[in-house]
Formats: sequence, C-alpha cells, structure tokens
Amino acid sequence: MTGNQRHTEPLDVHLIALRDGAAGHPEVLLSRRAGDVYAAGCWHLVSGHLDGPWEDMVTALVRETREEAGVVVDPADVRAAVTVHHRSPAGDARLGVFFEVKRWQGIPQVMEPRVCDAMGWFVLDNLPEPMVAYCRAGLDAYRAGARMAVHFQEPGDPIAYVPDADRTVLVPDPGSPSTVPEEVRAFAEQAVGRITAWTDVSCAREESRVWRAHGAEGGIWYIKIHQNDRFHQREVGALRGWVPSLGAAAPRLVAADERLRAVVLSAVGGRSLHGAVHPPEHQQRIFHRIGQLTAAIHSSAPPRPAAGSLPLGKLERHLDGARAYLAPGDEDFIRATAEKAAGLPALEAVPTHGDLQLRNLRWDEAADALYVIDFERSEEGPAIRDFVRLSDAWHGRPDLLRATMDGYGRPFTPEEEARLAALSVLDSVSGISYGTAHGDPELVEHGRRTLARLRAVQRP
Repeated sequence: MTGNQRHTEPLDVHLIALRDGAAGHPEVLLSRRAGDVYAAGCWHLVSGHLDGPWEDMVTALVRETREEAGVVVDPADVRAAVTVHHRSPAGDARLGVFFEVKRWQGIPQVMEPRVCDAMGWFVLDNLPEPMVAYCRAGLDAYRAGARMAVHFQEPGDPIAYVPDADRTVLVPDPGSPSTVPEEVRAFAEQAVGRITAWTDVSCAREESRVWRAHGAEGGIWYIKIHQNDRFHQREVGALRGWVPSLGAAAPRLVAADERLRAVVLSAVGGRSLHGAVHPPEHQQRIFHRIGQLTAAIHSSAPPRPAAGSLPLGKLERHLDGARAYLAPGDEDFIRATAEKAAGLPALEAVPTHGDLQLRNLRWDEAADALYVIDFERSEEGPAIRDFVRLSDAWHGRPDLLRATMDGYGRPFTPEEEARLAALSVLDSVSGISYGTAHGDPELVEHGRRTLARLRAVQRP
C-alpha cells in the first residue's frame, strides 16, 4: 500500500433499458431527479444501492427497476454492460455497475414522485441535458463498447455533464487496439503538453483511430491516425489551406506528423447530427445553416476552370465487390447511368469537403452553432460533390431541401442536377463494395437504400 486509507466504496446498480425507436435508433429510459436529492433537475438512469450484504447486484437491479419505474424484469434478461469507478467533485468514490435490459413486463412510469418528476425515452446517441456526469460516463462507455471506465471528477467540476469537464477514461480490454501507441502519445504531448486522460472515440469502422485527450492544464484535443498517406495529406492540406477561413466552425490543426500519419486537432463543440432528433422547424433551421456552411466551404478559395471527368475508372472493381448485394436490375441501372454520365460537361472546381454528411456535422444547441469535422476526403472538385451524401438526409423532406438551398444561396443548375444523380449512383456502388469488404453493414444498407431511391425517381 502507498496510502493509509483503504477504499470502502459503496456499490450502485444502473439500468440501461433499451428499446427500438424511430428509424431504428435505439432509445434508453431515463428519469429526472427532483426534490431534496443529489443532482436534482438532472436526467439519470434508473439506479440505486444494494439493500445490504444479503442482496446481490442483479437482485438489487430488479428491485430498483420495480420500485422506481413500475416494471418487472426477469433476472435471466439482465446482461452485464459496463463498470464505472466514479469519484464525485466532493471526493466521494463509488463503484457503478451498469446492466443492459431489453425485455420487461409493464410500462415504465414515475413511481417515486418525491424524488423523480419525469421519465421518458431518449435516443441513445442524442442524450438530454442536463445529465448527471457519472451516469453519462457509464452510457458513453457503453456506447463505445468498453467494459470498464474510470470517472474521477476534480473539485469544482459540475455535477451535470459538460464536454469541457468530461473525466471519462475507458479501460481497454485485453488485446484491445484502442491503446495509444507510445510514439503517438509522445508526438501529442510534445505538441500540447502532458495529457492526463485518453478516451478512444473511434467510430465502429476498423480503420478509425481517434482519441480525445485531456491536458494537464485543462485543454481538450483530438488525436487522429489516418489509415493511409492520401487521407493524411488531404486532411492536413485542407486544414493548412482553406479550412481556417471557416473560423470557429472547424477544428484547428495543432500539429501533424507525416511519418505517423497523425494529427492533433483542437476540439469543437456540439453533438453529431447523425441520429439526432429535432422538431421539424428546428431541423429546417439546422439545414439552413448547413447550406450556409457548405457555401462558405465552396467560396473559401477562388474557383478554378472546369476540369476533370466523373470517377468511372473504378466502376468495374466496385461492381465486383457490390454485385452480391445488388437488387435485380441495379447493375443495368448503374451501367446506364455511367454511360450517360460520361457525356456530362465538366464543372468548375472549388474546395470540397468530400464526405459532407450528418455524421461529420455537429450542432451545439446552446451556442446555436454548427461545426464540421473530418477533412480526409477533401479535394478540389465540383461543388455538387458535397451534396451527394447530404441528399439522403433530405429525402422525403422538401422543406429541408428548400432550407438547405436557401442557406446555400442558389439552386442547383441543370448540369449540377444531372451530375448529382450520377455521383450518387457511383457513391452507392462504392459504399456497398467498401462496406462489404470492411464489415460495415450500415454503409452497405445506405448504398442499397440510395440505389432504390434513385431508381424510383427514374421510373415513369
């Protein structure tokens, strides 16, 4: 022992009750604390303490769920999710064990109005505010696929979650690839000083390697390793070239290492718009801002003369990779589209993001601000290139298309409309092929869905 005091933390149990929400997005049950309790006014999972040494964790979870939410859970339906070692700003530590449950009997409702004034379902990727930081740490670890996390808050930290005071540190599983390579760690600390906490925030795709780093002096940065030299050069080139003209709407390049294919980026605010749920009028405002931001990207450097043809050279390879997942008639439609596209006129070239989709756009409700990230596919090209993946977001919502065009400042030209259709088809085939080869079913389904939509538009 290096200290004189042994840990005697209490044990909490937390219920991660999940159901399928709209559009297939999972939703989690949350309750809002009220009255003379810790963190009153903050959202939290159904949770509680063990009644005594005679009660095990699963029994306690079943009891707390019945007492707080009025539903009955079979112990056989309880699944271990994540364990969090937590310390509050006051210095009290505890161990929280989070359990996943997807089946129960009854309808969740407030059963203890003295300490809870609301209960509801929320999209797991769009959690409400304010939320107890301890609870948010468990859900963030769960979403990241971690089995264990440390969440030691500092004196003066708020009880409610705020990104700038996020103390969540994921504990990697044995053999986990999320461990930060030592040379990347040294590169990052040379750029920003000592880093006290690393959190793996990579997306599910196997090539994604991104960490959120908390500095000893309180700063937050993102460290990213690109999967190939081309992506590294594109992102660094954009961040050093036209991206600074976007101001606070984009991250700032702090450091880059070509040998490691690594970059250190400043943090931006907000939450990803991917999977986010907003009222229709709110969505219209967001898409108007998306149009404005896209216009800022395209005007960040003078346009260059028309050049370049559609990327048809890799079509056969992409078809080979996607063919097993194509619907009857898809390949004929793809080839006919490619044949027509070969004769389309070239469009003038401007800076483009290259992967402009909701996943790479972040919205900060409190600041009323939109941010864009991830420039590894950035290159000069026709402006319409940036609307290929955005167009899926406004499908069936002409109001969102109008809002985007109003923000952009002009409608598409007929030449751009034709090129958008052709690029969307090619992007779908490429996405299906890539998703098949890299185990990304979401990308495969997106490509298939887009092809079906485009074919429906073409039918008389």
